[in-house]
Order: sequence, then structure tokens, then C-alpha cells
Amino acid sequence: KTLDKKIFSLIGLATRAGKTVSGEFSTEKAVKSFKAELVIVAEDASDNTKKLFTDKCSFYEVPCYVFGTKEQLGHAIGKEMRASLAVTDTGFAQALCKLLDETQN
Repeated sequence: KTLDKKIFSLIGLATRAGKTVSGEFSTEKAVKSFKAELVIVAEDASDNTKKLFTDKCSFYEVPCYVFGTKEQLGHAIGKEMRASLAVTDTGFAQALCKLLDETQN
């Protein structure tokens, strides 16, 4: 779908701009240190991982979306499979939230 493509290329853009962190440890750290503006967890991440980030993000008031597969997320940021990533830039995060909201409907 074009919307998905847009989202992944925006994630890639944010990554090249140095505005994403990925992997469970770094993502969690970004949330706890108030650097994360948005968290994306892969649809095929473990239920444990999903719960961890849903809870953490609601506590720290960070928008959290479950979107894409580990492979797609990893590919978007030019790495191996990634179950989670955080966007640390407000502009990118807002743009992504807008697109991600469209996928939820």
C-alpha cells in the first residue's frame, strides 16, 4: 500500500537524519529520558515487547503504534530486523503520527 510505503520511507528519512533509535534497549532508554516523540513496535514483536512499550509509552505519554513487521522496520532503517524503534524528532514524529493514524482507521 502507498500509505505503508510513505511511512517506511519517512522512517528511513528520519533515520538518515539521525532522528531514530532502534532496538528494545535504546527505544526504552529514549522513552525514559523523554527523548522519544513516537514509538513504533512491530506487529510480529512478542506480546511481552508490545506490552512493555504500550505501558511505558502511556506512562511517559509518548504515542505508541504497532505497525509493520520486524523485517519491514529493520529494512526501513537499513538494519537487520527490529522489533521497536523510537523517533526523537518532533517534526518527523508528528508527520508519522498523522500517517499512522490513517492506517488505524
